Amino acid sequence: MTAFTDFAENKIADAMRGQPLGAPTTWHFALVTTASSDGAAGTEVVGNGYVRPSLAASLANISGTQGAGTTVASSGSGGTISNNVAINFATPTGAGWGTVQGLLWYDAPSGGNAWIYTPLTANKVINAGDTVSLPAGSASLQVDN
Repeated sequence: MTAFTDFAENKIADAMRGQPLGAPTTWHFALVTTASSDGAAGTEVVGNGYVRPSLAASLANISGTQGAGTTVASSGSGGTISNNVAINFATPTGAGWGTVQGLLWYDAPSGGNAWIYTPLTANKVINAGDTVSLPAGSASLQVDN
């Protein structure tokens, strides 16, 4: 189940208390090879051509709560947002990236803070030369329920 990390939950709680949220203007996506949780980021893939792809935070790039593909301010009742464009990773080289278990949304191209964790529905072995892409609508977050 996709979830906010403890970091994001604390930022949201403090925003409710009048502090600036400081939400990222660009999201950077990370693949992890160990399970993550809201309190632990897991082990990010390293080497063999791996870099975090990015996506500008915008109405065009991330859907509103009305449904996948929407590009206007949220007004839906389902509370789910998702990527409107594909998130494309570099092509793995060498030994590949191993078995990936999840996706993290970060606020920086390296290091930084994880805001959202999404486990994969099934672990995926990423070999050298594989195409690694998350189609539009596949990286989602449900804010309620």
